[in-house]
Amino acid sequence: MSNPTSGAATLSLVDPRTGRVRGVASPGREEEVGHAVAAARAAWPAWRALTPRERARRLERLAALVEENADAYVARERAGTGKPATEAAGELEQVADLLRFYASAARAQLTPAAGRLVAGHESWVRWEPLGVVGVIVPWNYPLMMAAWRCAPALAAGNVVVAKPAETTPDALALLADHADQALGPGVLQALPGDRTTGRLLVEAAVDMVAFTGSEAAGADVAARAGARRVSLELGGNAPAVVLPDAPEDTWVELARAVTYNAGQSCAAPARVITLRDNYEAAVEHLTRAMAQRVAGRDFGPLNNADQAARYDDLVAASRAKRDVVAAVAPGAGEAGGFWRGARVLADLPDDDPAVVQEVFGPLLTVQWAPDVEAALRMACGVPQALAASVWTRDIGLGLDVAGRLNAGEAWVNCHLVQTAELPHGGRGASGGGTDLSVLALHEYQRPKTITARLALGPARS
Repeated sequence: MSNPTSGAATLSLVDPRTGRVRGVASPGREEEVGHAVAAARAAWPAWRALTPRERARRLERLAALVEENADAYVARERAGTGKPATEAAGELEQVADLLRFYASAARAQLTPAAGRLVAGHESWVRWEPLGVVGVIVPWNYPLMMAAWRCAPALAAGNVVVAKPAETTPDALALLADHADQALGPGVLQALPGDRTTGRLLVEAAVDMVAFTGSEAAGADVAARAGARRVSLELGGNAPAVVLPDAPEDTWVELARAVTYNAGQSCAAPARVITLRDNYEAAVEHLTRAMAQRVAGRDFGPLNNADQAARYDDLVAASRAKRDVVAAVAPGAGEAGGFWRGARVLADLPDDDPAVVQEVFGPLLTVQWAPDVEAALRMACGVPQALAASVWTRDIGLGLDVAGRLNAGEAWVNCHLVQTAELPHGGRGASGGGTDLSVLALHEYQRPKTITARLALGPARS
């Protein structure tokens, strides 16, 4: 068995709760990638030819299969991620909901223009699928991120070849099996593998690539995709602007949000920014709230050894003068896993590595600004621009600050509140794609304008 990053014949699958090998997987190479893409291409005409209603019924059947096999999906998600059962079960509910949402949304047939827009002519716009979509998803939400990408792509009339992260192939493989039953062979396929597999998929004869992952990997995907359409969600480094009149539950809510999934969420709060007058109180309240979140009891481990090492390196490189770590209490037999306690770093410079880089763990930095304008500049002072929040009892001020934050999604007095109806996407180094909502359908479609002249001359005999 080989290291997952070596590109050899097999990948070792490790349980992040224990650090022990739990199985092996064979990564796809040229033959496997070519076969999957060819099978998808063969399945596309029949899938595309279905009416939106017929596709919707099949997607609803897939959603039902997910729910009927919930225990199996949860077990697979937990094996690869170490998530608590409640987190995995909640995400599974969202997967089924997304499939149903897009099954219905695709039937709305949204169009930007139709009618007699030019004298003597009738025009309309058709939204057409792109074809074969290559989807590459990360290890933090293996099944849910796949649903974010695959559900709108399929509902729009495309077929999908989806590559899971090398450490978490389990749940997507089961979804592909159920898709064969509900959607038809070749419509949604899982292609397990490593970075090489992903690069081969991007370079294969796919019509579009939807990628969720790191900024560096996203740049590589875009370069390899060339002129083909690419949808990128490349991570975040979300600020939480906490004003002195923030609600009392602010600290508990931030602690809960940053430790959900062990902080391995692109939209999780990362940087608490408050005002000078409230700084000491903020550090005290946040430290107390984070101490109540216990790794092993309230949230799971980091996903893999590489991520754990990266996290540890960022913490070691930080110049924070205050570093407070909460307890770790893994379950029986799980002491060897990639567990990291909830952490607060305070009294650190603005260019600290833990501030300017996406940490992707259960850690919050705390900074102060002299006023609200300076807090906004600090919040918008990193390359990532995916999500943000503002905390204040003054709803008018909160809405104003939220509107000025450079982020694709901003919350007031909450964080990580998402639903299928609302779009999610980044700016700047966080990418430029759109997930969720009806807007995501157009990520996987292209418009065709058709114009017909109404008055024709007499027919010639």
